[in-house]
Amino acid sequence: MKKYAIFDLDDTLLDFTRGETEGVTAILNQYGAPDVPAAMDAYLTINHGIWQRIEQGADRGPLLDTRFARTFAAFGMTVDGPAIEAQYKSMLNHNYYTLPGATAFLTQLAQAGVTLIAGTNGTKSVQESRLAGSGIATFFDQIYISEDVGYDKPDQRFFAPIKAAYPAMTATNTLMVGDSLRSDIQGAINAGLANVWFNPHHTTNSAAFRPTFEVDSYASLTPLILD
Repeated sequence: MKKYAIFDLDDTLLDFTRGETEGVTAILNQYGAPDVPAAMDAYLTINHGIWQRIEQGADRGPLLDTRFARTFAAFGMTVDGPAIEAQYKSMLNHNYYTLPGATAFLTQLAQAGVTLIAGTNGTKSVQESRLAGSGIATFFDQIYISEDVGYDKPDQRFFAPIKAAYPAMTATNTLMVGDSLRSDIQGAINAGLANVWFNPHHTTNSAAFRPTFEVDSYASLTPLILD
């Protein structure tokens, strides 16, 4: 049995995609995007590029303030990007959706005595609100959020305070679990930790590296932690 399990949150335990889709769609409708599906696609592309830059060390605040302005600009519209960004973060604060089975899965691990740690990229206020509202915050011994830590996964410095807090943590008694190859799995590799790619949608791995394990469900993840 593993002694420690570090979990990404978004789309590993929390259903970020559902809340994102609802929130962005509401904003696009509110501000009159002429083609909401096309605008959603534009937003997702822009947002993906922004988070790539953040994960490479760029300052998150100024970049996130541009994503809605850039989305609407693609359709010839001018909006107050920072104001809409603040509105969107307020929506995300109330995105309490968990993935099906997540709570039961965490309950099983906690009852078995595994020390559960949350390690997530994101904005501190948003992630703390979502953790509390979803009811899963109490499962975690500690919660590490990139805005608070000062570094985003995959930077190995994100994991430095985790390792400092748990000096008994090793590559053999710990697993990092996450849905993102770019941030979670590469980050774990950079930090010298065994890892599990949570891939329920069976996305093809086109990266140059491979996870230690790959699973498509909590059922297949459970024995990797408990056996």
